[in-house]
Amino acid sequence: MGFDKWDRRFVEMARTIAGWASCFKQDRKMGAVIVRDKRILTTGYNGAPQGILPCAERGECLRVKLGIPSGTRAELCYAVHAEQNALVQAARMGVPVFGATLYVSYSPCVICAKLIINAGISRVVYEHDYPDEFSRELLKEAGVLLEQYAEAREA
Repeated sequence: MGFDKWDRRFVEMARTIAGWASCFKQDRKMGAVIVRDKRILTTGYNGAPQGILPCAERGECLRVKLGIPSGTRAELCYAVHAEQNALVQAARMGVPVFGATLYVSYSPCVICAKLIINAGISRVVYEHDYPDEFSRELLKEAGVLLEQYAEAREA
């Protein structure tokens, strides 16, 4: 499937929202936008849960401090992932996301993939690869369309 101007707009919005992330590491700022029928349902970015001091304010990344490689031990991080925050916001506000598209900075980790599947998201558009093959396998088996955004492929 090719990408259209709406895909580009929502990818750009995910980029903007990523800038709001409270992650200490600049390369780990993620944004997410959940959309249905060209309407934004919710957004999310990675950051600490409410009432928890984020890494940016702590002045260090816990994962770097502990020497945890990317793609492993996701639970050892102060941040809630952008996809998770977007889904939580939908739940808090009573916004159904069944059949929606999720635009996100990186392909989802396995934890986010499971939540995306159970929430009924039908399509995920991401910009950058994240090293989690199991996540891809689960999304494929569940029938969730996973597409890497590439501006050269726009329709």
